[in-house]
Amino acid sequence: MEYTILGKTGFKVSKIGLGGAPLGGDFGETTDETVTRVIDAALDLGINFIDTAPLYGRGESERRIGQALKGKRDQVILATKAVMRGTPYSYENTIQSVEESLQRLQTDYIDLIQLHELEQTSYEQAVNETLPAFLKLKEQGKVRAIGVNAGKLELLMPFLKEDLVDTIQTYAKYTLVDYTAKDELLPLAKEKNIGVIHGSPLCMGILADQPAPFLQQNHALLEESNRRMKQLQFLRKTELKGLVEPAMRFSLTCPDIAITLTGTTSIRSLQANVNYCDGVGLLDQELEKVFALFPGQRLL
Repeated sequence: MEYTILGKTGFKVSKIGLGGAPLGGDFGETTDETVTRVIDAALDLGINFIDTAPLYGRGESERRIGQALKGKRDQVILATKAVMRGTPYSYENTIQSVEESLQRLQTDYIDLIQLHELEQTSYEQAVNETLPAFLKLKEQGKVRAIGVNAGKLELLMPFLKEDLVDTIQTYAKYTLVDYTAKDELLPLAKEKNIGVIHGSPLCMGILADQPAPFLQQNHALLEESNRRMKQLQFLRKTELKGLVEPAMRFSLTCPDIAITLTGTTSIRSLQANVNYCDGVGLLDQELEKVFALFPGQRLL
């Protein structure tokens, strides 16, 4: 397992982290027992960063993680988010959201609290209400660091430019088929020493030859992703889902990404992904070829 420092937080974190959405049942039914086994396996494999949110399983992910971490809380850097989609991102709702997360997680503090889905609020509300609530909670010792999350890179840029947070999290923006985070976001985060967390290195299942169900009706996107995948055949391994390994290594060895998240309820899949966290990336000539294929071309 490789470890790094998560930007200005100073947290020593595993370069691969466990994502909480599948643990809440968002990608298929699961059980408390399965989640506990997966978390125990993750800890045994050296993973010390777990990321979740109230939205995942409508609180079930947090509840299950809290249950699984009884007696082991000090072994992990625990991250969650606020608020839940559909709720105004007001100061009061933010405080309430975090208090409810603390209860479900069965902990006195959250290492990293993140504003979830910037797409669901405005920059003004985020800066004037959500972030001040986070700072108040930090004063009280209930959170240790503050971050923001968004799929759209342009929404994250003001928070980087104004140096408002300790971390940023995005997803599917440094993958083999869409590496648009490389252009502006990653260089600026590095300059500001703001830790970067990257989710969905398999681009919503596309690089695992199994696009997420919510993409199935987006025929134009699937057609374009298939076109890009054909141009990546030079990286494909012979085994089933042969682009998974190069895709994971691509994100895990990016020097400007602190944590790459893997979300799974399968211990076998977890073990495979951890095996890719050994510091070995694509060859220089392979990277050059990838970066020449789709420069500046967003997919999702």
